[in-house]
Amino acid sequence: MTLRLAMHRVSLRVGAATIIHPTSLDLGSGGLVAVVGPNGAGKSTLLRLLGGELTPTTGRITYGDASPADLTAAELSLLRAMVTQEGPIDIPFPARLVVALGRAPHLRTAPPSAADHAIVAATMEALGVDGLRDRIFATLSGGERSLISLARALVQETPVLLLDEPTESLDIAVEERTMGILSRLARRDPLVVAVIHDLNVVARHADRCVVLSNGTVVADGPPRQALSSELLSEVYAHPVRVIEHPLRGGPLIVVE
Repeated sequence: MTLRLAMHRVSLRVGAATIIHPTSLDLGSGGLVAVVGPNGAGKSTLLRLLGGELTPTTGRITYGDASPADLTAAELSLLRAMVTQEGPIDIPFPARLVVALGRAPHLRTAPPSAADHAIVAATMEALGVDGLRDRIFATLSGGERSLISLARALVQETPVLLLDEPTESLDIAVEERTMGILSRLARRDPLVVAVIHDLNVVARHADRCVVLSNGTVVADGPPRQALSSELLSEVYAHPVRVIEHPLRGGPLIVVE
């Protein structure tokens, strides 16, 4: 199932402060879209707006023809899965049960089937966390919790995945494996929108890059187009140089 996600003149104000300025984005129905920008740019807020966790002050979010405001929580959970920074960390359950919670929208009142258990097992194996199956979630490291939370979102099998820093606290090898899984997945079916801080990870894996600055979209396009030395230096208020990667081609972001 594919589903087109879009923002139509969406803004968010909190008191006198404008957190997201009026924004229109057609995010499409597939591919890996990275949302980047400095701290406080509005990246996580944008993701929560897309997921229906926040209500826009103006404008409308649409999943196809429907808006999150018009859907029940159960209906919305079949359309998008989310991993946010604010997820609980003191869950006293084994990791496999936390992952299995992602199947809940498909079960209604029915118990999990053999197929559901197989999806959980296959996803945990693909992410390299099958060895954590019986570990209590609250005892896991930050990187391990990130992977278990990602697995929970993946087994939800929704047409849209919204991920806030999915590679936070991961080492280089695990980060590359995880981003490879997400980029391959996104090219087959779901739309993946991910907040990512590491611009070189974005350059390697993203199909599209949305650059935010002070709640405003200042660039949107393929990483080679959206990530320029001039723009990044201005947005991050620090000298940044974008050069051609000497080994694989494509942009390489160097902090001066």
